[in-house]
Amino acid sequence: MKDLARYAAWMATASFVAAVAGFGGVLDGYSQALHPVALLGARGVPHAFAFNVAGFVIPGVLMATVAWQLRERMAEGAPWMARIGGRLALLSALAFAAQGMLPLDPQDLESTMSRAHVTAWLSWWVAFVPAALLLVVGLRDARQRRPLAWAGIVATVIVVGAAFPPDLLPSGIAQRVAFAGWFAWWLLAARVK
Repeated sequence: MKDLARYAAWMATASFVAAVAGFGGVLDGYSQALHPVALLGARGVPHAFAFNVAGFVIPGVLMATVAWQLRERMAEGAPWMARIGGRLALLSALAFAAQGMLPLDPQDLESTMSRAHVTAWLSWWVAFVPAALLLVVGLRDARQRRPLAWAGIVATVIVVGAAFPPDLLPSGIAQRVAFAGWFAWWLLAARVK
């Protein structure tokens, strides 16, 4: 089962990176440094459906399987903080997938669909931050889980820092840094025994 989690985490990461690079490379005028990832899946953008599936839905569902297995691998007597952290990590993965099912409407950012997408995006990182921190506190005594715990601190700093980027860092880069931190954390989570 642990090998399945590792494969799922790597496949999710590869799917996301390939989708962002590939669809971003063929969209005329799209800048990886300036534009948000969600623009590739926005209504009216060529190949938006394919991007949403490959860029958000598949990675989110695969990471949800990793989260489920992480929860299952935790002993029944694991600290409550770690168990809640595992559930929040699952919620973060599902919210990531939801971003692809609720595409932005660039012509009407106040539409119900655009608001739903923003809510999914917000839920993605808002669920992840306490998940990573609760796992840090809850797993602090487990030697095999210590790398995941400390990686959670680093990933949390990256995700929160990128969610509120300073004026010095273009928002497209800040968002990609947040995604990189999130995926890196999951790659490590998949290795937890």
